[in-house]
Amino acid sequence: MRLRARKSIYLPAALAGLLALGACTSPAGEEPGGEAETAAPEGEEAGGENGEAGGVVRVVSHDSFNLEEELFAQFTETTGYELEFSAPGDAGALVNQLILTKDSPLGDVVYGIDNSFAARAIDAEILEDYAPAELPGEAADYLIDGGNALTPIDLGDVCLNVDHEWFDENDLPEPEGFDDLLNADYEGLTVLTNPAQSSPGLAFLLATISNFDGDWVNYWDDLLANDVKIVDGWSDAYYTDFTANGGSRPIALSYSTSPAFTLDDDGDSTTGSLLDTCFRQVEYAGVLAGAENPEGARAFVDFLLSEDVQGEIAESLYMYPVAPVDLPEDWVAHAPLAEKPHQLDPADIEANLDDWLRTWQDDVIG
Repeated sequence: MRLRARKSIYLPAALAGLLALGACTSPAGEEPGGEAETAAPEGEEAGGENGEAGGVVRVVSHDSFNLEEELFAQFTETTGYELEFSAPGDAGALVNQLILTKDSPLGDVVYGIDNSFAARAIDAEILEDYAPAELPGEAADYLIDGGNALTPIDLGDVCLNVDHEWFDENDLPEPEGFDDLLNADYEGLTVLTNPAQSSPGLAFLLATISNFDGDWVNYWDDLLANDVKIVDGWSDAYYTDFTANGGSRPIALSYSTSPAFTLDDDGDSTTGSLLDTCFRQVEYAGVLAGAENPEGARAFVDFLLSEDVQGEIAESLYMYPVAPVDLPEDWVAHAPLAEKPHQLDPADIEANLDDWLRTWQDDVIG
């Protein structure tokens, strides 16, 4: 099975400033903040009595949102709401477009804002508070500042992947963490992605900032000195440069779930992920401020937390569900989440991301 790319294009600082200006006013008639809406009483659909509200729910998402059509049909049958979808781009472009259009929202509900951009979305006041009646599993641990603007739906780890077969054939020990990539034995063996162009690339940059703090620029300088290759997107790194797919570099940036898709005839994975290098990504859904159908939007957030959808997330979105559902056997065997992933407070990311990317571009890449 071929994995789908998850990319993210980060807009230049000049446009980021324009977005900040656009975020200064709330939609007409809307008061920022306030008490969170809550889920409908038990036994009553959020869309109305007996789920027969009718109307349309406009769903805005990133361009990797792909659930089974049967699930969407089930939502319509249960709630009475038809669904319309739009995908303005990757996670970064999604937030940027929602901010630019906040006075005339693109939809009623959003899915796919991740923790790299969550604080930006909240600060821009493009979301209406909504608290589902009950969050499954450990979802509450991923709420932003304990608030209700965004509901956690799924999560995953971006990590370095290694080609077991290449290292065996070349009689070279596999690296284990960030520092190993600077070893002369691994010169010219690693491919990463541009943090201004790809979601995994941004996650890896944030992981190095988390790990090295104020010394992260020096670490990147040393990476480049050891002939690390940087490409625009995940597909290029994983499917073109990674030796597991015919390339020339046996260390590639991907996901902790990727090894579940590189199995040999015996059911063993030919690749593995370096869990000490992982950055935790969390994806959220939320009701858009000024939504034409806020009741339908809340029903859709509840739907994403339902057992049926949570049980499908691994197979369709290649992410871990926030609910404790059964996972594919290959995931259990070969796609563990990191026990101690690198993480940064979304507020810190929002406050510093422009500067971090500018520094990476000017001081590291030149």
